[in-house]
Formats: sequence, C-alpha cells, structure tokens
Amino acid sequence: MEPPSGPASRRHVPWSRLLLAGSLLNFWTPPTATQLTVETVPPLAAEGSDVLLLAHNVTKNTLGYSWQRGERVDNAQLIASYRVDTNATTNGPVYSGRETLYPNGTLLIRNVTQRDTGSYTLLVTKNDLQTEIQTGHLHVHPVLPSPVITSNNSNPREHEDTVVLTCGSETQNTSYMWWINSQSLPKSTRLELSEDKRTLTVVAVTRNDTGPYVCEARNPVSVSRSDPFTLDVLSPVAKPSLQASNTRVTEHEGPVILTCLADETGVSIRWFFKGQSLLLAQRMTLSSDNSTLTIDPVSREDTGDYQCEAFNRGNSSRSDPLRLRVTWRENSRALGVGAITGIVIGVLLVLTLLAVLGHFIFLHRGNWPPASTSGRGPSGSSVS
Repeated sequence: MEPPSGPASRRHVPWSRLLLAGSLLNFWTPPTATQLTVETVPPLAAEGSDVLLLAHNVTKNTLGYSWQRGERVDNAQLIASYRVDTNATTNGPVYSGRETLYPNGTLLIRNVTQRDTGSYTLLVTKNDLQTEIQTGHLHVHPVLPSPVITSNNSNPREHEDTVVLTCGSETQNTSYMWWINSQSLPKSTRLELSEDKRTLTVVAVTRNDTGPYVCEARNPVSVSRSDPFTLDVLSPVAKPSLQASNTRVTEHEGPVILTCLADETGVSIRWFFKGQSLLLAQRMTLSSDNSTLTIDPVSREDTGDYQCEAFNRGNSSRSDPLRLRVTWRENSRALGVGAITGIVIGVLLVLTLLAVLGHFIFLHRGNWPPASTSGRGPSGSSVS
C-alpha cells in the first residue's frame, strides 16, 4: 500500500511536539500590522493575589497556545498548552495546579508566591504552522507586616550611650522612613540613617531623645507602619539631701523623723546606716515611697550616721551623712547606785562595830568586879 499522497493527519502528531516543531521551523515571523504582546495584570503583584498574563493581538488563524516558564520555548518548562480545534488543554511538567489557560491565550495564576517571580513565554502556533513568541514578566512582592522597632540598648545612659534602632526584618525592594514625636526626623549631627534608611543611630542620647519613634516599611505593593517605640533614657541622678526633725535626742524619747529630699521624679529611695544598708528595727517605719524614716522611740543603738540614696536602673546618688546623737542618764543612775551601795556598806560597818563592841562589853562584864582575898591582908594573913 502506497502512503497517502497528502500530508499526514495532525491528529496522529502529539500536540506538544507539534507546537515545538512549529517554533523550531520558524525562527523569524514576518512583521504584521499588530504585534503579539503580553500584559501582566497587575504589573506588580502582591503575594497571595491572582495574576493574569494577557495575550494581546493574537491572530485569528490560531492552531493553539502554550505557556512556558523562562524566556524561551522549552517543553521541560511547559506550564500548559491549548489546542483550539479540539478545545483541549494539556498540563506540562511545571504545572502547579494554580494555573488556568483560557481559549484566548490568557494565563491565570492564582495565589501567587515570590517563587512565581520571573519570565513567562507565550508561543502562538498558527494554522500554517507559523509561530509568534512573546515573553512577559511577573514580579511578586510580599505584603509587608507591621515592622517592629528594636534597640541595641534597652536602658541607655544619658550623654554616654549610642543607640541603634532597627526597623523590622530586612526584605528586598523595601524602603524605610522614620518619624520622631510624630514629626519627620530633624537635622541633627547625632541622628544618622543607614544607606537603606532601615537603621537609625542616635549618638550620645539625651533625655530629649526618648521619642516615641515610628518607622514605615514600603514596597511596590504595600505600606506598613510600626507601633510607637519609646527610648528609656537613664539620666544622671541628682544628689539628694537629708533632713531630720531632731539630731540630738534623749533615749526612749522621740519620735525622730528623717526625710530624704530628691529633686527628680522617677527615682527610688533606699537608706544606709553607718555605711551599710539599714536594717529596720520594730521601732522604725518607712513611708510608702521610702522617702521618710521614723524612729519612735529612740534607742542609744540608733546613734550614728544616716544616709539616703536616690537611684534608677542605671545611676544612683547618695546624700551626705547626717549624724543622730542619742544621750542617756547612765551617769546619774550610777551615782544613785553608788550612794545606795555606800549607805548599805555604812550600815553594815555600824552593825559590825556594834557587834564587836557588844562582844567586848560582854567579856568584860563576865570578869567584873575582880575576885577579893577575903580575910587575908596584903601579906596573906587573915584579917579579923
């Protein structure tokens, strides 16, 4: 049997091979009145949105279409192809399930991601196997979340520390702006922006640099601002002064009230006695803000130097010492005890003297009067 004299039926040729053959046989397409173009809608896509690759000026004598990833026709990068005469769509190796190829040659990509960014090539095959090729480009940008301002120092000290503020995480094709106290950044030699304006450096911070700060991140498809950020600048603490209701007091009297006077707000107060942290006795009470110490009653143990200290999280300052003197009546008591002791000793001496004298008298009374020599004279002779 002789082979048919006419051309082989196209139904026996795989569609993808037919499209590829057409593209290889036609390296040059004669210019026409209208040129095939590809339009991306929207031209800058936000991640998660749907994008159309529109085919414009498509010839009416069309055999089919095919879309490939990249800038050239490559069956290994085929997304999908469509044959007009059979209304059949064939998915290619890089089809993701999110693409739809319409009969007019338009390609829909749903829920785009940044991985979809790139070139897409449309191949149009005519009935005479002439082809037209056009490439479009898709740019997918992330939808920026609200940036968070971070600081390299949470408690900078005034006039000492330099603070670096950073706006969010780094992303491509993103620009940044800063505001302080709801105003654009003032011109200052102490305020420095990085080249991409993502970081703001505050040199030798002062209490006037507390903020609040706000930064804005912007890319071609979204704009997002941060929450306000306030710097907690630790300023030097002024030296407090210490006052007392009385610096000389007699023991068991009182009360004595010591008051710590600090010129600044936002500081805390602590107390020292003889250079050491004060240990509160039951006789001592502190006010709710620790600025007043009351001692009632006063004991001789309270004699000594008192100091108060004002402090914040980074600095502190201590007052000059204030001496409290407590007197007591120890000498008069000693005198009274001595007098009583002398009296007791005197009484004892008198009693002892009387006892000795009584004993002496008793002894002498026992031998008195002296024994007589009855009837005898001086010579021992009897006296008649």
